Amino acid sequence: MRKLLIVTAAAAAFAAVPAFAQDASSDGARSSRVEPYVAVMGGWEQFDNERNAGIPQSADRHDRLNGSLVQGIAGVNVNVVGPVFIGAEGNATKGVSGDIDWEYGGAGRIGVRAGDNGLFYGKVGYQWVNFDRFGDNSRDYHAMTYGIGVEVGTKSMAKGGVRLRGEVNTFGNAHSVRPMAGLVKAF
Repeated sequence: MRKLLIVTAAAAAFAAVPAFAQDASSDGARSSRVEPYVAVMGGWEQFDNERNAGIPQSADRHDRLNGSLVQGIAGVNVNVVGPVFIGAEGNATKGVSGDIDWEYGGAGRIGVRAGDNGLFYGKVGYQWVNFDRFGDNSRDYHAMTYGIGVEVGTKSMAKGGVRLRGEVNTFGNAHSVRPMAGLVKAF
């Protein structure tokens, strides 16, 4: 699992290198631009069933906590230098099937812009998870999260338009895999 994440991150970094060679804009306006955004995403998360993973372990090693998710995100990106940006975002996630009830958290992002409306980024944050399987009074489990992602859109979407977003996150020390995809509306 960790090797897959490292290879994916290396591939994203390699693909982003051409973005450094591009000018952000001819008038330099992008270098100070602040971009708030909201997003709606859907996906799936599956947790490992290992001892010391920080989440409950099922008696059956093949029975893993998992479920489909719908997520709302609000965040902001700030351009730093050229195509490089930093950002922060918060999320609220509802499990729609499976073992996950709610998730919520926040993350910082750093990445590069590619062309008029593309982004490659990495993110680190903190996430809380609550499971339906353990009843209404179950506690929240929490850990650091790590992820990589990409946002793409057409040139006509560049001025406050809608982008497609795909990302993969993990919970704790790679104790879950969480692919998500959705739409981002920038302002």
